[in-house]
Amino acid sequence: MCSYVCSYRLKDKVMGKLTDIQIKSLIRAAAPVAKSDGDGLTFTLSKNGTTAWVLRYRHGGRQKELTIGRYPDITLAKARELATEARANIQQGEDVARTKKLVARELAAAKTLRELANDYLAKAKSVLAASTFKQRKHHIDDVILPKLGSLLVREVTTSDVVYLLESVGKVHVASLVLIALSRIFKHGIAKHVALTNPCLGITATAICDAPKPTRLRLKLTQDEMRIMLPALPSIGIENAVAIKILLTTCVRVNELVKAKWTDIDFMKAEWTIPDANSKTRKGFTIPLPPAVVSWFKELKEYACGSEYVLPTRRAGESKHPHILTLTINVALNKLCNKLEGVRRFTPHDLRSTARSHLTELGINLIVAERCLNHSLGGLVSIYDQHDYMTERRAALELWTEFILACESGRVWQKTADNVIQLRSA
Repeated sequence: MCSYVCSYRLKDKVMGKLTDIQIKSLIRAAAPVAKSDGDGLTFTLSKNGTTAWVLRYRHGGRQKELTIGRYPDITLAKARELATEARANIQQGEDVARTKKLVARELAAAKTLRELANDYLAKAKSVLAASTFKQRKHHIDDVILPKLGSLLVREVTTSDVVYLLESVGKVHVASLVLIALSRIFKHGIAKHVALTNPCLGITATAICDAPKPTRLRLKLTQDEMRIMLPALPSIGIENAVAIKILLTTCVRVNELVKAKWTDIDFMKAEWTIPDANSKTRKGFTIPLPPAVVSWFKELKEYACGSEYVLPTRRAGESKHPHILTLTINVALNKLCNKLEGVRRFTPHDLRSTARSHLTELGINLIVAERCLNHSLGGLVSIYDQHDYMTERRAALELWTEFILACESGRVWQKTADNVIQLRSA
């Protein structure tokens, strides 16, 4: 106990040296000062005019200081009272300054999950991709916070997490919610707001129903394309042309419906998809075969001066100046209802159809992937900066010739005339 006992100089042992009149005089003088009241209690005045009560003591052989509070918020009489209480604790072995810091940290850490989640989102916005951040914010704001947002971070238990995931039900969504909640707690641990991550050891598949089997992408066979392509005009000329453009250029539906005429260069026979319209947020240029150029010109006649390739078809519509992806989905659904001998397919199946047939046509793997604007990953994506424009143009022209043959009913055979030799990657 003796190593923790408060010790001071003998002349400071008795409090009561200061008076309120002396303190006010020191303040008027406006000079930095540290004036002892005795027994370790000191009145201080800083250069910037801040007044405070400080209790000086020794703990473990080291000089320590406890800031009791500011004057006049803490009066002289109150400062003496608090100093007496602190000395009693010091004599019991407590480091009162350390205790005060710990209490302050605990108060700072007493955040609700909502406060921590908002702090996490503020940091994540500059790190995550825009689409990922939007999805994560949705799961946090609309799923996590309505049920757990009012709880203190350190009160959230594994049972709360299980309850949350059970309320979601769908395993796919529950997995994304679990990821979002786990990221919040990892952020909280890094900031010393959370002590543990209650998401550890929990899996969405163990709590929610097993997911339905993922639908495999469809490849329309040559026979199916020979039935489907001639039937396209039955869903409207604009829809028919748009679907043929989707099939030949291998783009995503969203990239076509947002296209503007300023993106199309008829002289160069190229279509540039800007960063904002690309799923990867990295724009790219597509070489257009002659038939595709003619289809774009056909759509321009129907555009009636609109800046969009596929303008909205509703008069007075201002919210969406171009058609929605749903328009293409509905059109294909109507087409599938009419067809016999063709499996039901979606717009995205047109991409898998194109990719599969490009391989059958002998197109080089890298060239085929570039046609779909797929990320090649690894060292290829880092070091291979070639755009393969010449190779892609040849590949898409061959692919378009195949499509035209299917549409017109011509027999397609691999001959020296329609097989284009592409250099190896």
